[in-house]
Amino acid sequence: MKAVVTTGNGGYDKLEYCDVPMPVLESGEVLLQVLAAGVNNTEINTRLGWYSTSVVTGTNVVSDNKQQAETQKPDGGWNIATPFPFIQGTDCCGRVVAVASGVDDQIIGSRVLVRPCMRPDGFGSMRNIWLGSDFDGAFAQFVKVPATEVFKVTTQWSDAELGSIPCSYGSAENMLHRAKVVAREHVLVAGASGGVGSAVVQLAKLRGARVTAIVGKSKIGRIREIGADEVVERESDLVKILGEESVDVVVDNVGGSSFGSMLKVLRRGGRYVSSGAIGGPIVNLDLRTFYLKDLNLVGCTAWDEPVFTNLISYIEKNQIRPLVAKTFGLMQIAQAQQEFLEKKHVGKFVLLPES
Repeated sequence: MKAVVTTGNGGYDKLEYCDVPMPVLESGEVLLQVLAAGVNNTEINTRLGWYSTSVVTGTNVVSDNKQQAETQKPDGGWNIATPFPFIQGTDCCGRVVAVASGVDDQIIGSRVLVRPCMRPDGFGSMRNIWLGSDFDGAFAQFVKVPATEVFKVTTQWSDAELGSIPCSYGSAENMLHRAKVVAREHVLVAGASGGVGSAVVQLAKLRGARVTAIVGKSKIGRIREIGADEVVERESDLVKILGEESVDVVVDNVGGSSFGSMLKVLRRGGRYVSSGAIGGPIVNLDLRTFYLKDLNLVGCTAWDEPVFTNLISYIEKNQIRPLVAKTFGLMQIAQAQQEFLEKKHVGKFVLLPES
């Protein structure tokens, strides 16, 4: 089969489109023909080794620094040393084409989404492993996954639309679930035009929240279209525009220099939740603001049990909108990631493997 193999930390030359052996099923696994695979920050971050503690800048800065990107980083993955060479691809819409022993074969032929965040020790443990980060993923014509992680979905959505959902919407749903967002709360969303941010806008509105979104000027109209009640242009003075203690929940996957302002606009007892830091992982935290305002800082990587079943329900009830900005062939992955880092799009880029 054809696949994109990531051979190590570095630039786009580390992405090799080539022939690789078909996956061999083990007990409890299913084989999927990949129909669509979304492009995410995490694949770029893993290739660059951005998760390493030696990296203190945003993804774009590392990508532009060839020497830094080429340095091999043993701690550059999410949880364990990245298993180079391997196949990335965290989002997967696929069709079940074979099952191993112990799996009901009635699922063969079904179109499914894969839950990329897997909890191998059960939901009582926070240990998690990720499709396309810790083991071979969906940047290929076929992928094998545990049968427990595939979810049949009945919808008229296209393969590309479904392939845009798992990582971004799952991370968004998990943050809102962990932050316990309820109706009439005021939610501030940083980076609202990205895959996760645009998902947060929709999912917070689905909960009945009032949403203020932070985006670049050229994307304001699109973000209003998907439900944002208010839009603040990026780089604006948040405290001046919103006022101190005006927000119940901040959902921030950007980080960087705006962190202090995020805490200032939070109400006493407010919640700051994050599952990323594309603008910069190192922030200035005034502990006095944190403890004097009784704030809750919530980190989110491991998904809670209801998250993915919630997403399937939202899709089947047409309660959310997929935002596919552009599709690419699998062999165009370098072009897709280059355009992704330009951040001119709203929503998701999706790769479509050649049949």
